[in-house]
Amino acid sequence: MSKILIIDDEKELVMLLEDELKAKGHEVLAAYDGQEGIELAKKQPDLIILDIMMPRINGFEVCRAIRDDVLCPIIFLSAKQSETDKIKGLTLGGDDYIVKPFGLKELMAKIDANLRREKRSQYINAENKRAVLYFGKLNLNINERTAKINDESIVLTKREYDIVELLALHAGQVFSREHIFEKIWGYDSEGDSATVVEHIKKIRAKFAAVTPSVEYISTVWGIGYKWNRI
Repeated sequence: MSKILIIDDEKELVMLLEDELKAKGHEVLAAYDGQEGIELAKKQPDLIILDIMMPRINGFEVCRAIRDDVLCPIIFLSAKQSETDKIKGLTLGGDDYIVKPFGLKELMAKIDANLRREKRSQYINAENKRAVLYFGKLNLNINERTAKINDESIVLTKREYDIVELLALHAGQVFSREHIFEKIWGYDSEGDSATVVEHIKKIRAKFAAVTPSVEYISTVWGIGYKWNRI
């Protein structure tokens, strides 16, 4: 059973989703405006369904306010369907974006998929002090903070390794450049996301020097980067 927080001012929609999720055995928290959603997010839900156009505080601002403290998946559910809005939602830390009106089965499938991915990530993080992650011929020793391809050590700086570990532990998940910068350098650090771009270039060059045909890190245009499941 998972704890799911719904933040949406459409009460009928919230009731529909609440009934469906409870029938699947989930615990459901409901907020009908952004401010209430921020408060309920402190209860550390396992997943958040977040509308954008709401009274008091919109969904984008809610995501911005809670993202540093809430690590669970966030699915935007909104009538705003422009590409700009989708990119903004994902850049702020959303994990998925579904446009209203939507198919209930599709939403439930995406909820299940995000919960499964989160559980895998939690398992990896719980074991990471003794884990070795394998991606084709590349292996990352989390405890030793080393990377090897075909038993050849890849010399990475501290920041480069931190980026590799962050992405690899969440393989398949898209991280914005801003999100990576905040995670690795810290929210109050000087600099900007351009630093991330330069570090990614150097990481790719080091990997390509050993396995030029394999792409471990993909660019998701307009959003950021993701680690490929190889």
